[in-house]
Amino acid sequence: MFEERRRRRAAKRVQPGDGRPLQRFRWWQLPGRALFHLPLTQHDGRRTMYAIDVRHWQNQSSGSVKAHLYLDGKLHAESRIPATFPVPGGTIEVAMSGFGVKRCHYVTTAGAEHQLVPHPASAEGRRARLDRDHPALSRWIGFCSLIVLLMGAGLLAVQIVEPLSRIPPIASRIGSFESPIHLPLWLNITLGVAAAMGSMERALRLRYNWLLDGAAN
Repeated sequence: MFEERRRRRAAKRVQPGDGRPLQRFRWWQLPGRALFHLPLTQHDGRRTMYAIDVRHWQNQSSGSVKAHLYLDGKLHAESRIPATFPVPGGTIEVAMSGFGVKRCHYVTTAGAEHQLVPHPASAEGRRARLDRDHPALSRWIGFCSLIVLLMGAGLLAVQIVEPLSRIPPIASRIGSFESPIHLPLWLNITLGVAAAMGSMERALRLRYNWLLDGAAN
């Protein structure tokens, strides 16, 4: 019920497009633009190409980041993120984290999910090519990102538990907790930067976990 309500709210944000052409992806847009493609067959059997264009360099906190849906190279619709676009056979769902696109999937009416294909010139497309051409290196990078985030989440949990345990009602019941880990400021900053980089790498693969990546945000 909650999911259906969320999708209805997202559908209300969809506005018709003005038909302007999809701009070519330029190399200098790597840090702040994501572009994904989805080939689909229309009800009349005609083969079409959908594209999702997100300029995520815009201020996310202001709610101004939009996803643009193109049909055969023309702007078909647009919506503030999180966005849900109706397309033949289902919907395209787009969502962002603080580090990039965390979801750009085609969800069929039967409930199956398929991630859209990133443009080869985009950061997401280059990361996908690395995974395809050098799978061992790709797995190693992904593993390092996960380890850094696990370390960051663990340290954050310890830092939260310690002051909470000193609250008088809690301390009187279970006692206070003193962290055995005391890191210097420079190491805390280094781990924070490493965790942010790990979440950025995961965002290029559209990987997101509310606990790991949310803690790094």
